[in-house]
Amino acid sequence: MTDKSNEIPEELLLQEKRLLRGTHSVEPAGGLAHKLMVSKQRGTPLRIKLGLDPTSPDIHLGFAVVLRKLRQFQDLGHQVVLIIGDYTALIGDPSGRSATRPMLSQEEVAANASTYVDQLSRVLDRSRTEVRFNGEWLGKLDFASVVGLLSRMTVAQVLQRHDFKERFEQNHPISLHELMYPLSQAYDSVIIHSDIEMGGLDQTFNILAGRELQKEMGQEPQIGLFMPLLVGLDGVKKMSKSLGNYVGIAESPIDMFSKLMSITDEMMRDYFVLCTDIDLDEMEALLKDCASGVTNPRDVKRRLAQEVVTIYHSKEAAIEADAECIRVHSSRELPTEIPSAVVPAEVIEEGKVWICKLLVSTGMASGTGEARRLIQQGGVKLDGEKVADATQLISVSQLEGAVLKVGAKRFVKLSVS
Repeated sequence: MTDKSNEIPEELLLQEKRLLRGTHSVEPAGGLAHKLMVSKQRGTPLRIKLGLDPTSPDIHLGFAVVLRKLRQFQDLGHQVVLIIGDYTALIGDPSGRSATRPMLSQEEVAANASTYVDQLSRVLDRSRTEVRFNGEWLGKLDFASVVGLLSRMTVAQVLQRHDFKERFEQNHPISLHELMYPLSQAYDSVIIHSDIEMGGLDQTFNILAGRELQKEMGQEPQIGLFMPLLVGLDGVKKMSKSLGNYVGIAESPIDMFSKLMSITDEMMRDYFVLCTDIDLDEMEALLKDCASGVTNPRDVKRRLAQEVVTIYHSKEAAIEADAECIRVHSSRELPTEIPSAVVPAEVIEEGKVWICKLLVSTGMASGTGEARRLIQQGGVKLDGEKVADATQLISVSQLEGAVLKVGAKRFVKLSVS
């Protein structure tokens, strides 16, 4: 007779299929199905860990890829545990770094951490979200305990990491405190009894370190569930606030919509899979029609933008943003609401204003150097007319009530001081 005690029920196979949508890999292979089976047999929810170092308080779509996967676990009855790394942020995650990351002050960490919960609640179910700060346990370790923890990991293991190995071979400095980062994060998994830890591919070493430390300390090891890194709006590098190629989940509907309309056709598949809940068969049909010329790629991007804006705002907001985007960009009309700016008296000389000073004084450029570059790139218009000369002087009489436009989405209505 065949032993069916270890066969996975159809219900759990369907759950596994749903949870594996968009994932890059599971370590070890088959680990997710095993964890789901154990959870069902014991009647206890899985504990899904995500570590957050609050080095940047604004959450973008790339980071939300992981958050949305956590929400799927919550919808299936499991518990999400967010570790706010108030202690590990003082070290700084060296993942992907070619140099030592500057340590944050406690004040900086506290300020960044305070913004997380509100933004996370846009995605996660707060009733199934446990928020912990790892200073709760790491801050209580005495020196003997730290030495004992360090004995659980070898220098050779740490130097297997690509970033450390590369820096070591190039004779770039590696500070001792950086070697503590993966071990500290691994200890978080031990403390909260993590069943699954989630993260991007750049967190592979840290997550597997948690698995090994749990084994060392007599716990059932967690599995690693790895999500791909979402490419940013530039189509080249991963989405990052510091690179400016991001879409923030707290941005206005029209800003989100406009940014998503700027992605390339080749990026649409990943954005549909990782950033929306659209049925994959429907997505494939849309992309097939797009590739064959039956559907205009612009209309498929509109559908993508509508899906994303609906998730973080509402269906009504998505419809309004779509209409506004068409009105402004396709019909080349002005937005219904334009912020105002006063041209200060100190930039006016003999009744005229240098265009670069105008851009800086109204907040449309950070300095005259950036203002020159924007003009040279053809990105500046005054009342619909492109400004081509960075030395241009504009009469005050032309400025009162005029609309200054920079790029595709930035408008300001001028008044003279």
